[in-house]
Amino acid sequence: MPLMRSASYNLFMEISLRIILLSVFCYMESMSPFIRIIQPFELENNCKYPRHDSYVPSGMLWSIVLSVPCILSFIAWAVCNDCNDALEFLLAWSLSLGITGVTTDTVKLIVGRPRPDFFYRCFPDGVPTADLHCTGDPADVMEGRKSFPSGHSSMSFCSLGIASLWACGRLCTVSRRRGEGGRVILTLAPLMLAGCIALSRTCDYHHHWQDVLVGSVLGLSVSMFCYRQYYNPLTSELSGIPYIVTKSNTKYFNGKPESPMKDAKEESTPLLNGAKKEDKWI
Repeated sequence: MPLMRSASYNLFMEISLRIILLSVFCYMESMSPFIRIIQPFELENNCKYPRHDSYVPSGMLWSIVLSVPCILSFIAWAVCNDCNDALEFLLAWSLSLGITGVTTDTVKLIVGRPRPDFFYRCFPDGVPTADLHCTGDPADVMEGRKSFPSGHSSMSFCSLGIASLWACGRLCTVSRRRGEGGRVILTLAPLMLAGCIALSRTCDYHHHWQDVLVGSVLGLSVSMFCYRQYYNPLTSELSGIPYIVTKSNTKYFNGKPESPMKDAKEESTPLLNGAKKEDKWI
């Protein structure tokens, strides 16, 4: 009974942390960024691209960001019959998404870099005022000062990046089953989609290439860090298996064996063969 209470408390704390991150992210989305002074030559040379509708609107982005991990978690639970994997994946993904969102908005608000189409956000008629005071819609102008880093890039590489990591671990692409092209393609497919989303932000003139590059690196880095908090290394014999399972079934500590690898492999054989795991939270 005390063990069940401890597990329930831990899960409650994990969920609460993610709710806090989500609340902070939503609040920061409505905040105004730093009003950086934009020189006339910068406005003419770097921020005078035409306005264009997003190739990947926000609604489409969030549909992809939220649906792909949920589908993979459902596959782990329903197809692979692995409750622990499904839950640990959702915990890793939601944590990385919350951290990425808050970090991205924090940098956006501090830097206040104008978007490539800022000129026409500031002066919709294309005629600048003498004092360069914006005449466009205030909300549109404020949004035009949130170029660095790209939120589309960071969020897509965060969510699809951790999906790619999960697929790599599950398929043992870089551990026990190397040299199979199908597994490589399935592993890289989410990253390719994330790359297309990120590059689209330069095509519709909503971001500079530096914004996309930094946003992509940020999202992928956070996803890799959070994935490793819950799963074994991708190159290990236990790739794709959550730490909670290896801790309860092998003599592993922090991903490193305390006993010879032979003994660890023998103890973990049922896990590698897809046997049903003990549920962490009940």
